[in-house]
Amino acid sequence: MSTYVYGITASSHPALPEDATGVGQPSLPIRLLTAGELTAVVSDAPEDLRPKRRDLLAHQNVLAEAGVAGCVLPMRFGSVADDDDAVTQVLQERQEHYLERLRELDGKVEYNVKATHVEEAVLHLVMAENAEVRALAEANRRSGGGSYDDKIRLGEMVAASVKAKESDDAQRVRSELTPTAAAVSVGPESTGWLLSVSFLVARDEAEHFVAAVQQIRDENPHLELRVNGPLPPYSFVEPGPAEPAGSTAGADAGAQ
Repeated sequence: MSTYVYGITASSHPALPEDATGVGQPSLPIRLLTAGELTAVVSDAPEDLRPKRRDLLAHQNVLAEAGVAGCVLPMRFGSVADDDDAVTQVLQERQEHYLERLRELDGKVEYNVKATHVEEAVLHLVMAENAEVRALAEANRRSGGGSYDDKIRLGEMVAASVKAKESDDAQRVRSELTPTAAAVSVGPESTGWLLSVSFLVARDEAEHFVAAVQQIRDENPHLELRVNGPLPPYSFVEPGPAEPAGSTAGADAGAQ
C-alpha cells in the first residue's frame, strides 16, 4: 500500500486527534511515522487520487489541524511514497535539513499576493503620465480618429506604456511588502498577473503585513491585489538531498 504524506513535524509535536482523517472516499485515517527527531503525518494513499475539491480541502485541513500545535513542513497535494519504510528512510536521510527548516519556519505563515491592473484605470493613468501618448491621442481625435498608421502607432505606444507600468508596479509592490516579511518567494510567471509572490511572515507580524497590503490598495486604485493567507509555508520548504529512487516524499515539498 502506497503512503500519502501531508507534512513533516518534530517528533515532539503533539499528536493529532485519534479520529483525524484525510484524503480518500471514505476519508482515510491519519497516522504518524517517526524516525529520530522527525515525524511524518501520513495516511494510506487512495488508488484513484485526483485533485478534487474534497481531497484538496482534506489535505489542507490536516495541515491546518497539525499546524495549530506547532510548526509543520507542508507537502504539496499528491505527495506519495512507495510505502511507510520509504517515508521513514527519507526522514532519516534528510533529518538535518528538515530540522533546520522547522526551526526557520517556526511561528511563520505564508501569504501569497497576486496583482493585476484595473484596465480602465491604468489606461487613464498612462494617458495622464505620458505626454507623447496624450498628444497623439488628441491629434487623432481632432482628425476624426486619425489615419490607419496613426491608430496603429497609438495602440503600440499605449501597449508599451502599459507593459512598462506593469513592470514598475510589480517591482514597487514587492519592494514595499518585502520589509514586512522574513523571506520572499517569487512564483512562476503567469498570464493575467503582473505579480505573484509569496511572503513568509511571522504570525505576530501578520496584521502589519495585511495593513501594508491595504495601504498599497488605497494608494493605487489602478491595482487589484488579491491576498491568500495565512497558509502553511508551502513556498519555503526547500528540497533537501535527492531521496531514494521510487519515493516522492520530500521531493514534492514546496508551493502548492
